[in-house]
Amino acid sequence: MSTKHLYRDDSYQKVFKAKILDITDRGVLLDQTIFHPESGGVATDTGILRCCGRVYKVLKALHDKDTDDVYHVLDTYEGLVKGSEVEGEIDWERRYRLMRLHTTAHILSAIMYKDYNALITGGQVEPDYARDDFSLERFDREVFENAVAKANEIVRRGIEVKIYYLSRDEALKIPGITKLAEKMPPNYNILRIVEIPGVDLQADGGPHVRNTSEIGEIVLLKVENRGRNKRRIYYTVRP
Repeated sequence: MSTKHLYRDDSYQKVFKAKILDITDRGVLLDQTIFHPESGGVATDTGILRCCGRVYKVLKALHDKDTDDVYHVLDTYEGLVKGSEVEGEIDWERRYRLMRLHTTAHILSAIMYKDYNALITGGQVEPDYARDDFSLERFDREVFENAVAKANEIVRRGIEVKIYYLSRDEALKIPGITKLAEKMPPNYNILRIVEIPGVDLQADGGPHVRNTSEIGEIVLLKVENRGRNKRRIYYTVRP
């Protein structure tokens, strides 16, 4: 039995109840969770678990790609036993920043793919900023300045972000379903699809905002030449 990832259906859920399935050297395994683990280049959620009259800090969540389980790394495991009921709560301010930046990353990757046929070769979303590497032959800051300007136009349009599921075979027939240069979607029979109508459609398992207007303003921080066909952009969002 793998962990049920509650955030995949509702990224705005802040608290939840679950049962402890196991306690291992990797952390606490729950039957369901709203904690997004470090995966897909998006940083882990943090927060707390309440159980047995105590409060435990969730330092990070780890994803087992083989089983789809999520392990919760805590500050202490004292007093926890298998079968106990817990109540969890994420650090919402951190999560919401990650959501805004993650949706921004999808918009920027769509623009770079459409305008320059550039694929993502690496990236990371942290609460304070995000970075993406793109496969571009020529290093030109203006390319990224224009991409950010276009992305901000999309943000201001207030487009609803849609989440739904497709069979793997059906999803992989869609052009641009993945914009990663060296990675295919996870080997699941059913894939979670994130669509920004008229802008982007990707297979993705992480949390996103419901509407592009929630992103705020996308701010270009810096760009770097990281070697042959590898150009990096750093950006953030602000109200």
